Amino acid sequence: MTAGYDVVVVGGRVAGAATALHLVRRGVRVLVLDRGSAGSDTLSTHALMRTGVVQLHRWGLLDRLVAAGVPPVRSTVFHHVSGDTHISLRPAAGVDALYAPRRTTLDALLVDAAVEAGAEVRHGVRVTGLLRGAGGRVVGVHAEDRAGSAFEVPARITVGADGVRSTVAQEVAAPTDRQGSAASGVLYTYLADLPAEGYEWFYGHRASAGFIPTEDGLTCVFAATGAPRFRGLPGSGADRFAQLMAEASPAAAVRVAAGRQVEGLRGFGGVPGRLRRAGGPGWALVGDAGYFKDPLSTHGMSDALRDAELLARALTDALGGAVPEATALAAFQQQRDRLSAALFEVTEQVAGHTVGEDRLRHLLRELSAAMVDEIEALLALDHRPAAVA
Repeated sequence: MTAGYDVVVVGGRVAGAATALHLVRRGVRVLVLDRGSAGSDTLSTHALMRTGVVQLHRWGLLDRLVAAGVPPVRSTVFHHVSGDTHISLRPAAGVDALYAPRRTTLDALLVDAAVEAGAEVRHGVRVTGLLRGAGGRVVGVHAEDRAGSAFEVPARITVGADGVRSTVAQEVAAPTDRQGSAASGVLYTYLADLPAEGYEWFYGHRASAGFIPTEDGLTCVFAATGAPRFRGLPGSGADRFAQLMAEASPAAAVRVAAGRQVEGLRGFGGVPGRLRRAGGPGWALVGDAGYFKDPLSTHGMSDALRDAELLARALTDALGGAVPEATALAAFQQQRDRLSAALFEVTEQVAGHTVGEDRLRHLLRELSAAMVDEIEALLALDHRPAAVA
Protein backbone atom coordinates (compact mmCIF):
# COMPACT_ATOMS: atom_id res chain seq x y z
CA MET A 1 0.00 0.00 0.00
CA THR A 2 1.12 3.54 -0.62
CA ALA A 3 0.87 6.09 2.15
CA GLY A 4 -2.13 8.37 2.17
CA TYR A 5 -5.43 7.84 0.42
CA ASP A 6 -8.22 10.15 -0.52
CA VAL A 7 -10.77 7.36 -0.11
CA VAL A 8 -10.74 3.91 1.46
CA VAL A 9 -13.60 1.72 0.22
CA VAL A 10 -14.73 -1.05 2.55
CA GLY A 11 -16.08 -3.85 0.36
CA GLY A 12 -14.85 -4.80 -3.08
CA ARG A 13 -17.84 -6.28 -4.82
CA VAL A 14 -20.26 -4.58 -7.22
CA ALA A 15 -20.87 -1.35 -5.30
CA GLY A 16 -17.37 -0.97 -3.88
CA ALA A 17 -15.40 -1.89 -6.99
CA ALA A 18 -17.59 0.30 -9.21
CA THR A 19 -17.25 3.26 -6.83
CA ALA A 20 -13.47 2.82 -6.78
CA LEU A 21 -13.39 2.61 -10.56
CA HIS A 22 -15.14 5.94 -10.96
CA LEU A 23 -13.10 7.65 -8.28
CA VAL A 24 -9.72 6.66 -9.74
CA ARG A 25 -10.88 7.63 -13.22
CA ARG A 26 -11.38 11.09 -11.73
CA GLY A 27 -7.91 11.26 -10.22
CA VAL A 28 -8.78 10.14 -6.67
CA ARG A 29 -6.34 7.92 -4.73
CA VAL A 30 -8.32 4.86 -3.62
CA LEU A 31 -7.72 1.74 -1.57
CA VAL A 32 -10.33 -1.04 -1.57
CA LEU A 33 -10.43 -3.54 1.30
CA ASP A 34 -12.52 -6.69 1.05
CA ARG A 35 -12.77 -9.49 3.59
CA GLY A 36 -13.46 -12.17 0.95
CA SER A 37 -11.14 -13.93 -1.45
CA ALA A 38 -10.58 -12.54 -4.92
CA GLY A 39 -13.11 -13.98 -7.33
CA SER A 40 -15.25 -15.61 -4.62
CA ASP A 41 -19.00 -16.11 -4.97
CA THR A 42 -21.74 -14.48 -2.90
CA LEU A 43 -25.53 -14.62 -2.54
CA SER A 44 -27.10 -13.06 -5.61
CA THR A 45 -30.07 -13.21 -7.96
CA HIS A 46 -27.72 -12.36 -10.88
CA ALA A 47 -30.18 -10.55 -13.11
CA LEU A 48 -29.06 -7.16 -14.32
CA MET A 49 -31.90 -4.87 -15.30
CA ARG A 50 -31.47 -2.32 -18.09
CA THR A 51 -30.11 0.25 -15.62
CA GLY A 52 -27.17 -1.99 -14.78
CA VAL A 53 -26.45 -2.97 -18.37
CA VAL A 54 -26.57 0.67 -19.46
CA GLN A 55 -24.01 1.51 -16.79
CA LEU A 56 -21.61 -1.19 -17.96
CA HIS A 57 -22.08 -0.01 -21.55
CA ARG A 58 -21.43 3.63 -20.64
CA TRP A 59 -18.29 2.65 -18.72
CA GLY A 60 -16.86 0.60 -21.60
CA LEU A 61 -17.17 -2.72 -19.75
CA LEU A 62 -20.12 -4.43 -21.41
CA ASP A 63 -17.94 -6.03 -24.09
CA ARG A 64 -15.93 -7.72 -21.33
CA LEU A 65 -19.10 -9.24 -19.90
CA VAL A 66 -20.10 -10.56 -23.31
CA ALA A 67 -16.58 -11.92 -23.91
CA ALA A 68 -16.81 -13.80 -20.60
CA GLY A 69 -19.61 -15.88 -22.07
CA VAL A 70 -22.60 -14.34 -20.30
CA PRO A 71 -25.59 -15.04 -22.57
CA PRO A 72 -27.79 -12.18 -23.80
CA VAL A 73 -31.39 -12.01 -22.60
CA ARG A 74 -33.78 -10.34 -25.00
CA SER A 75 -37.19 -11.17 -23.56
CA THR A 76 -39.08 -11.40 -20.29
CA VAL A 77 -42.15 -13.47 -19.50
CA PHE A 78 -44.42 -12.75 -16.55
CA HIS A 79 -46.39 -15.89 -15.73
CA HIS A 80 -49.59 -15.14 -13.80
CA VAL A 81 -52.38 -17.49 -12.82
CA SER A 82 -54.71 -15.91 -15.37
CA GLY A 83 -52.20 -15.88 -18.23
CA ASP A 84 -48.76 -14.86 -19.41
CA THR A 85 -47.34 -11.54 -20.55
CA HIS A 86 -44.45 -11.65 -23.01
CA ILE A 87 -42.17 -8.62 -23.40
CA SER A 88 -39.39 -8.32 -25.97
CA LEU A 89 -36.51 -6.01 -25.13
CA ARG A 90 -36.38 -3.05 -27.45
CA PRO A 91 -32.90 -1.63 -28.12
CA ALA A 92 -32.40 1.64 -26.28
CA ALA A 93 -29.60 3.67 -24.71
CA GLY A 94 -27.02 1.58 -26.56
CA VAL A 95 -28.30 -1.68 -25.08
CA ASP A 96 -30.06 -4.47 -27.00
CA ALA A 97 -29.94 -7.23 -24.35
CA LEU A 98 -29.90 -7.86 -20.62
CA TYR A 99 -27.39 -10.11 -18.84
CA ALA A 100 -27.26 -12.21 -15.68
CA PRO A 101 -23.60 -12.83 -14.81
CA ARG A 102 -22.42 -15.01 -11.96
CA ARG A 103 -20.91 -12.87 -9.24
CA THR A 104 -17.58 -14.62 -9.73
CA THR A 105 -17.57 -12.98 -13.17
CA LEU A 106 -19.10 -9.55 -12.54
CA ASP A 107 -17.27 -8.75 -9.30
CA ALA A 108 -13.92 -9.79 -10.76
CA LEU A 109 -14.56 -7.77 -13.91
CA LEU A 110 -15.21 -4.61 -11.90
CA VAL A 111 -12.24 -5.16 -9.61
CA ASP A 112 -9.93 -5.71 -12.59
CA ALA A 113 -11.21 -2.52 -14.24
CA ALA A 114 -10.66 -0.54 -11.03
CA VAL A 115 -7.11 -1.86 -10.67
CA GLU A 116 -6.34 -1.09 -14.31
CA ALA A 117 -7.55 2.46 -13.71
CA GLY A 118 -5.25 2.87 -10.70
CA ALA A 119 -7.05 1.63 -7.60
CA GLU A 120 -5.28 -0.52 -5.02
CA VAL A 121 -7.27 -3.57 -3.89
CA ARG A 122 -6.56 -5.92 -1.00
CA HIS A 123 -8.61 -9.04 -0.40
CA GLY A 124 -8.69 -11.06 2.80
CA VAL A 125 -8.79 -7.93 4.96
CA ARG A 126 -11.40 -7.35 7.65
CA VAL A 127 -12.21 -3.81 8.78
CA THR A 128 -12.53 -3.88 12.57
CA GLY A 129 -13.31 -0.23 13.31
CA LEU A 130 -12.97 3.37 12.22
CA LEU A 131 -10.30 5.96 12.90
CA ARG A 132 -11.61 9.16 14.41
CA GLY A 133 -10.29 12.67 14.20
CA ALA A 134 -11.27 16.01 15.62
CA GLY A 135 -14.94 16.23 16.51
CA GLY A 136 -15.44 12.53 15.83
CA ARG A 137 -14.87 12.83 12.09
CA VAL A 138 -14.06 9.51 10.40
CA VAL A 139 -10.49 9.65 9.11
CA GLY A 140 -9.86 6.05 8.02
CA VAL A 141 -10.14 2.48 9.24
CA HIS A 142 -8.64 -0.09 11.57
CA ALA A 143 -8.14 -3.38 9.73
CA GLU A 144 -6.76 -6.88 10.12
CA ASP A 145 -5.46 -9.32 7.52
CA ARG A 146 -5.91 -13.09 7.54
CA ALA A 147 -2.65 -13.57 9.38
CA GLY A 148 -4.03 -11.50 12.25
CA SER A 149 -1.80 -8.50 11.59
CA ALA A 150 -3.56 -5.27 12.48
CA PHE A 151 -2.97 -2.00 10.66
CA GLU A 152 -4.55 1.40 10.08
CA VAL A 153 -5.45 3.15 6.85
CA PRO A 154 -5.84 6.93 7.10
CA ALA A 155 -8.11 8.42 4.43
CA ARG A 156 -9.98 11.64 3.84
CA ILE A 157 -13.24 9.73 3.27
CA THR A 158 -14.30 6.18 4.15
CA VAL A 159 -16.93 4.53 1.96
CA GLY A 160 -18.95 1.62 3.32
CA ALA A 161 -19.78 -0.73 0.46
CA ASP A 162 -19.91 -3.72 2.77
CA GLY A 163 -23.47 -4.94 2.40
CA VAL A 164 -26.70 -4.88 4.33
CA ARG A 165 -24.90 -5.66 7.62
CA SER A 166 -22.32 -2.94 6.96
CA THR A 167 -19.61 -2.51 9.58
CA VAL A 168 -19.13 1.10 8.50
CA ALA A 169 -22.85 1.85 8.91
CA GLN A 170 -22.84 0.27 12.36
CA GLU A 171 -19.71 2.12 13.47
CA VAL A 172 -21.11 5.51 12.50
CA ALA A 173 -24.61 4.62 13.74
CA ALA A 174 -26.00 5.65 10.35
CA PRO A 175 -29.66 6.64 10.83
CA THR A 176 -32.32 4.76 8.89
CA ASP A 177 -34.35 7.38 7.07
CA ARG A 178 -36.89 4.93 5.63
CA GLN A 179 -37.61 1.47 7.00
CA GLY A 180 -39.60 -1.18 5.17
CA SER A 181 -41.58 -3.93 6.87
CA ALA A 182 -42.03 -6.68 4.25
CA ALA A 183 -39.44 -9.22 3.17
CA SER A 184 -39.14 -12.40 1.12
CA GLY A 185 -37.50 -15.65 2.09
CA VAL A 186 -35.73 -17.12 -0.94
CA LEU A 187 -34.15 -20.44 -1.95
CA TYR A 188 -32.19 -20.77 -5.17
CA THR A 189 -29.95 -23.13 -7.09
CA TYR A 190 -28.55 -23.76 -10.58
CA LEU A 191 -29.94 -26.18 -13.13
CA ALA A 192 -28.65 -27.52 -16.40
CA ASP A 193 -30.96 -28.72 -19.17
CA LEU A 194 -33.58 -26.12 -18.28
CA PRO A 195 -34.25 -23.91 -21.30
CA ALA A 196 -35.65 -20.53 -20.29
CA GLU A 197 -37.37 -17.95 -22.47
CA GLY A 198 -35.21 -15.07 -21.31
CA TYR A 199 -36.04 -13.92 -17.80
CA GLU A 200 -39.13 -15.75 -16.57
CA TRP A 201 -41.03 -14.69 -13.46
CA PHE A 202 -43.81 -16.81 -11.94
CA TYR A 203 -46.46 -15.52 -9.53
CA GLY A 204 -48.78 -17.83 -7.61
CA HIS A 205 -51.08 -17.22 -4.66
CA ARG A 206 -48.50 -17.03 -1.88
CA ALA A 207 -45.26 -17.81 -3.71
CA SER A 208 -43.15 -16.59 -6.60
CA ALA A 209 -40.30 -18.04 -8.62
CA GLY A 210 -37.88 -17.12 -11.37
CA PHE A 211 -35.73 -18.60 -14.13
CA ILE A 212 -32.61 -16.54 -14.86
CA PRO A 213 -30.30 -17.75 -17.67
CA THR A 214 -26.67 -17.35 -16.67
CA GLU A 215 -23.26 -18.63 -17.69
CA ASP A 216 -22.18 -22.12 -18.82
CA GLY A 217 -25.66 -23.04 -20.03
CA LEU A 218 -27.05 -22.90 -16.50
CA THR A 219 -30.23 -21.31 -15.22
CA CYS A 220 -30.47 -19.76 -11.77
CA VAL A 221 -33.81 -20.89 -10.35
CA PHE A 222 -35.34 -19.32 -7.26
CA ALA A 223 -38.52 -19.79 -5.26
CA ALA A 224 -39.79 -17.37 -2.63
CA THR A 225 -42.56 -16.47 -0.23
CA GLY A 226 -43.10 -13.95 2.55
CA ALA A 227 -40.32 -14.16 5.16
CA PRO A 228 -42.52 -15.07 8.18
CA ARG A 229 -44.11 -17.94 6.27
CA PHE A 230 -40.76 -18.97 4.79
CA ARG A 231 -39.22 -19.44 8.21
CA GLY A 232 -42.13 -21.62 9.32
CA LEU A 233 -42.20 -24.01 6.36
CA PRO A 234 -41.60 -27.63 7.40
CA GLY A 235 -39.19 -30.11 5.87
CA SER A 236 -35.75 -29.87 4.35
CA GLY A 237 -34.56 -27.12 2.07
CA ALA A 238 -35.33 -29.33 -0.92
CA ASP A 239 -38.85 -29.95 0.39
CA ARG A 240 -39.50 -26.25 0.89
CA PHE A 241 -38.05 -25.39 -2.52
CA ALA A 242 -40.30 -27.94 -4.23
CA GLN A 243 -43.37 -26.73 -2.33
CA LEU A 244 -42.80 -23.06 -3.17
CA MET A 245 -42.03 -23.83 -6.81
CA ALA A 246 -45.29 -25.77 -7.14
CA GLU A 247 -47.22 -22.96 -5.46
CA ALA A 248 -45.65 -20.35 -7.74
CA SER A 249 -46.40 -22.37 -10.87
CA PRO A 250 -47.16 -26.08 -11.31
CA ALA A 251 -45.90 -25.81 -14.89
CA ALA A 252 -42.61 -24.32 -13.69
CA ALA A 253 -42.28 -27.10 -11.14
CA VAL A 254 -42.56 -29.69 -13.91
CA ARG A 255 -39.82 -27.96 -15.90
CA VAL A 256 -37.57 -27.80 -12.85
CA ALA A 257 -38.08 -31.50 -12.15
CA ALA A 258 -36.94 -32.27 -15.70
CA GLY A 259 -33.75 -30.24 -15.27
CA ARG A 260 -30.50 -31.31 -13.63
CA GLN A 261 -29.47 -29.57 -10.42
CA VAL A 262 -25.71 -28.91 -10.48
CA GLU A 263 -25.22 -26.93 -7.26
CA GLY A 264 -26.68 -27.05 -3.77
CA LEU A 265 -29.51 -24.86 -2.55
CA ARG A 266 -28.69 -21.48 -1.11
CA GLY A 267 -31.10 -19.44 0.95
CA PHE A 268 -31.84 -16.00 2.36
CA GLY A 269 -34.29 -15.67 5.24
CA GLY A 270 -35.27 -12.11 4.41
CA VAL A 271 -34.44 -8.62 5.66
CA PRO A 272 -36.86 -5.69 5.23
CA GLY A 273 -35.70 -2.95 2.92
CA ARG A 274 -34.32 0.34 4.20
CA LEU A 275 -32.73 3.60 3.14
CA ARG A 276 -29.93 4.67 5.45
CA ARG A 277 -28.44 8.14 5.68
CA ALA A 278 -26.01 8.31 2.76
CA GLY A 279 -23.12 10.02 4.52
CA GLY A 280 -21.70 12.14 7.28
CA PRO A 281 -18.41 13.71 8.36
CA GLY A 282 -15.75 11.65 6.60
CA TRP A 283 -17.98 8.72 5.60
CA ALA A 284 -20.47 7.59 2.97
CA LEU A 285 -22.50 4.48 2.18
CA VAL A 286 -23.20 2.85 -1.18
CA GLY A 287 -24.90 -0.31 -2.40
CA ASP A 288 -26.80 -2.45 0.10
CA ALA A 289 -24.98 -0.69 2.93
CA GLY A 290 -26.97 2.45 2.20
CA TYR A 291 -29.99 1.26 0.24
CA PHE A 292 -31.26 -2.29 0.53
CA LYS A 293 -34.33 -3.62 -1.18
CA ASP A 294 -35.76 -7.14 -1.17
CA PRO A 295 -33.97 -9.48 -3.61
CA LEU A 296 -37.32 -10.25 -5.24
CA SER A 297 -36.82 -6.97 -7.08
CA THR A 298 -33.74 -8.45 -8.83
CA HIS A 299 -32.57 -4.84 -8.93
CA GLY A 300 -29.85 -4.73 -6.28
CA MET A 301 -26.84 -4.98 -8.59
CA SER A 302 -28.30 -2.48 -11.05
CA ASP A 303 -28.94 0.10 -8.33
CA ALA A 304 -25.48 -0.50 -6.89
CA LEU A 305 -23.95 0.36 -10.28
CA ARG A 306 -26.17 3.42 -10.52
CA ASP A 307 -25.28 4.73 -7.07
CA ALA A 308 -21.58 3.97 -7.42
CA GLU A 309 -21.26 6.55 -10.17
CA LEU A 310 -23.50 9.08 -8.44
CA LEU A 311 -21.52 8.81 -5.20
CA ALA A 312 -18.15 8.96 -6.98
CA ARG A 313 -19.18 12.18 -8.69
CA ALA A 314 -20.32 13.68 -5.38
CA LEU A 315 -17.12 12.70 -3.57
CA THR A 316 -14.96 14.05 -6.37
CA ASP A 317 -16.74 17.40 -6.10
CA ALA A 318 -16.11 17.41 -2.35
CA LEU A 319 -12.47 16.28 -2.50
CA GLY A 320 -11.69 18.80 -5.21
CA GLY A 321 -13.25 21.61 -3.20
CA ALA A 322 -15.96 22.37 -5.73
CA VAL A 323 -18.64 22.05 -3.04
CA PRO A 324 -18.59 21.38 0.72
CA GLU A 325 -18.57 17.69 1.63
CA ALA A 326 -21.90 17.87 3.44
CA THR A 327 -23.52 19.54 0.43
CA ALA A 328 -22.15 16.92 -1.96
CA LEU A 329 -23.34 14.02 0.20
CA ALA A 330 -26.77 15.59 0.67
CA ALA A 331 -27.12 16.00 -3.10
CA PHE A 332 -26.14 12.37 -3.64
CA GLN A 333 -28.68 11.19 -1.10
CA GLN A 334 -31.42 13.34 -2.61
CA GLN A 335 -30.83 11.90 -6.07
CA ARG A 336 -30.46 8.32 -4.76
CA ASP A 337 -33.69 8.58 -2.82
CA ARG A 338 -35.60 10.21 -5.65
CA LEU A 339 -34.61 7.46 -8.08
CA SER A 340 -35.27 4.75 -5.48
CA ALA A 341 -38.63 5.83 -4.07
CA ALA A 342 -40.92 4.16 -6.61
CA LEU A 343 -38.92 0.92 -6.69
CA PHE A 344 -38.75 0.81 -2.91
CA GLU A 345 -42.52 1.19 -2.61
CA VAL A 346 -43.29 -1.43 -5.26
CA THR A 347 -40.84 -3.91 -3.75
CA GLU A 348 -42.30 -3.32 -0.29
CA GLN A 349 -45.74 -4.35 -1.54
CA VAL A 350 -44.57 -7.30 -3.64
CA ALA A 351 -42.14 -8.83 -1.13
CA GLY A 352 -44.84 -9.77 1.35
CA HIS A 353 -46.54 -12.04 -1.21
CA THR A 354 -49.98 -10.82 -0.13
CA VAL A 355 -51.23 -8.74 -3.07
CA GLY A 356 -53.71 -10.10 -5.60
CA GLU A 357 -52.97 -10.54 -9.30
CA ASP A 358 -54.64 -7.33 -10.50
CA ARG A 359 -52.69 -5.25 -8.00
CA LEU A 360 -49.49 -7.12 -8.80
CA ARG A 361 -49.79 -6.42 -12.51
CA HIS A 362 -50.29 -2.72 -11.71
CA LEU A 363 -47.22 -2.69 -9.46
CA LEU A 364 -45.07 -4.31 -12.13
CA ARG A 365 -46.07 -1.57 -14.57
CA GLU A 366 -45.04 1.02 -11.97
CA LEU A 367 -41.71 -0.77 -11.64
CA SER A 368 -41.13 -0.51 -15.38
CA ALA A 369 -41.84 3.23 -15.32
CA ALA A 370 -39.39 3.72 -12.46
CA MET A 371 -36.66 2.04 -14.52
CA VAL A 372 -37.25 4.49 -17.36
CA ASP A 373 -36.68 7.40 -14.96
CA GLU A 374 -33.40 5.83 -13.84
CA ILE A 375 -32.14 5.47 -17.39
CA GLU A 376 -32.94 9.09 -18.21
CA ALA A 377 -31.08 10.29 -15.10
CA LEU A 378 -28.00 8.23 -15.95
CA LEU A 379 -27.89 9.28 -19.59
CA ALA A 380 -28.08 12.92 -18.46
CA LEU A 381 -24.76 12.41 -16.65
CA ASP A 382 -23.02 12.11 -20.02
CA HIS A 383 -23.79 15.76 -20.64
CA ARG A 384 -22.31 16.94 -17.33
CA PRO A 385 -18.55 17.50 -17.13
CA ALA A 386 -16.82 15.17 -14.69
CA ALA A 387 -14.95 16.87 -11.86
CA VAL A 388 -11.35 15.94 -11.07
CA ALA A 389 -10.07 15.77 -7.51
